[in-house]
Amino acid sequence: MSNPPAFNLPAAHQYFSAECFNRTWDYIGKTIRTPAEEEKMLLLAFASFYHWMQRPDHTAENRSISLWQISRVYALLGQAENARRYAEQCLAESDSPGLPPFCLGFAYEALARAAMVAGRKDQMQAYLALARQTAGKISEAEDRNLLLNDLQSIQL
Repeated sequence: MSNPPAFNLPAAHQYFSAECFNRTWDYIGKTIRTPAEEEKMLLLAFASFYHWMQRPDHTAENRSISLWQISRVYALLGQAENARRYAEQCLAESDSPGLPPFCLGFAYEALARAAMVAGRKDQMQAYLALARQTAGKISEAEDRNLLLNDLQSIQL
């Protein structure tokens, strides 16, 4: 049996869940990434998800957002099937009772983006329509605008 670490493990998971999520966004925000940066971006997204899942306070909303971020990274990497796979997991998680419509809207956004990467215009349009419909249910203007702005970047 291994010895317990010399640090506070729950605090480490709390730190790395957010730190890896934010560092993933640093790479998502870059317009040009090297292959090494693309790999780091993907690894950071998965690391964030892992650390969130280790936290006793994680929620369905945390899982939804993490799965959405992984799907987004795969879309940026041009990996349509992986983007779709994680977008579908995001949708399943986002359909949980009590989650804000923000999560469902971004699940549809992820599915639309995955369809865009795959060149499936009909699917993309259908998911965009669902995302826009869901955006109308988001009461927070900032969250609604965040979703609507992301949807504008999805087109074939």
